[in-house]
Amino acid sequence: MSQAPAPPFNPSSITAPGAGASASVHLGSDGKKHLTVVSGMDSAAVRALHKQYVMPATFHYYAESLVLQRGEGMFVTDADGQTYLDFFGGILTVSLGHCHPEVVAAVSEQLRTLGHTSTLYQNEWIARLGKEVAERTPGRLQQSFFTNSGTEADEMAVMLAKLHTGRQEIIALRHSYSGRGMYAVSAMGHANWRPIAPVMPGISLMPAPYCYRCPFGLTYPSCELRCADDIKEVLATTTTGQPAAFIAEPILGVGGFITPPKEYFQRVLEPVRKAGALFICDEVQTGWGRTGTYWSGIEHYGVQPDIMTFAKGVASGLPMGITTATPEVAASFKGLTLSTYGGNPISSVAALATLHVMSREDIPARAERLGGKLRAGLVALQDKHKLIGDVRGMGLMQGVELVEDRKTKEPASKRTNLLVEALRRRKLLIGKGGLYGNTLRIAPPMLVQESQIDDALSLLDSALSEVASAQI
Repeated sequence: MSQAPAPPFNPSSITAPGAGASASVHLGSDGKKHLTVVSGMDSAAVRALHKQYVMPATFHYYAESLVLQRGEGMFVTDADGQTYLDFFGGILTVSLGHCHPEVVAAVSEQLRTLGHTSTLYQNEWIARLGKEVAERTPGRLQQSFFTNSGTEADEMAVMLAKLHTGRQEIIALRHSYSGRGMYAVSAMGHANWRPIAPVMPGISLMPAPYCYRCPFGLTYPSCELRCADDIKEVLATTTTGQPAAFIAEPILGVGGFITPPKEYFQRVLEPVRKAGALFICDEVQTGWGRTGTYWSGIEHYGVQPDIMTFAKGVASGLPMGITTATPEVAASFKGLTLSTYGGNPISSVAALATLHVMSREDIPARAERLGGKLRAGLVALQDKHKLIGDVRGMGLMQGVELVEDRKTKEPASKRTNLLVEALRRRKLLIGKGGLYGNTLRIAPPMLVQESQIDDALSLLDSALSEVASAQI
């Protein structure tokens, strides 16, 4: 007599702490073998298993890593049952909050219909998503290539620029971050994130528009945008004068939410265009409403890119990278190419559902309004706490740079770590970044409520008071 089929695996039923996990194979009534996973792992057990089987290069926040198990809306719960208010959203990825019901429903239905095709076959969802992207991006951007991540999106953008121009050189910004591929590592603006020396030739890094720590020791606006004008020096001294592209983020995410002055891109792009180079705008973190008012962060600056890249929040956490370009640039890719998982039906439907909710909720306007409230609260905390040296950002993407002394601007890197730990104890999650690791990255899911912003500001106020007096 055959055994009854094992019950289906239900992750939401895993609640009890324990020492480990087990798996067993059962013979079902259909005569097929079925795998059942039974888990009772608490945080300590997960950490032990992770240490043994996951590469140590995987970076984690906190002295003792946080093991997440469930999420709903603005909240996540760890394997020990502790619930946290999430103001970082998986690095600006869970744009509508965790497990948004409309996204979950759309993905669940698609899983029952068609789960996977490679780009060797066409499907409705990737085409519809391409249309949605074209309708939301500035200028003549129209045709998209879909991949799995921001790294892949940026790598594709650079390849397109080189194919279109017939040139090889790329100009990027110091303090920038484009992912973990070979181009991205070569163009990395952070030594801490560069595991090997640059291997891709022809990349020049120009000074970042980092007003708080101006590389020229000047002050905006009397500086007259010296950082932007340095593009002329870069073109004349570190390139052949004929680069393929200039690539930049509207707000430098990993760089610590460095926000360029409003005139920056118009000033820097004039010499770039004159040199015959393209502009690649990296919207992996800023894209689709987060900076407020507009769908794309670059629209605040009144310029139009030739190529744009998106990832992270476009599909509410499912893997998705997008490289979109003008028709003539897109047509420059003459060789064969494909992406096995890029634009798969599951991620495409998640992105379509995400955009549907964003449009209905008018996310750009919402991010502008609630981002203004968040910014005002952070500025008020800056007036109260000397530890805060600078507050910057747009919409629901706000950075807070911590310093030991406002005059010397010595980075308060150790206190930043203490602050993040103090906020964890208060059940608030935020990000951190910047070259010196001293900038708080605050970017909640964009359906955040006003009361939750008030809660986060109150918790940050309390934690700042605690950390300011700590002996380090």
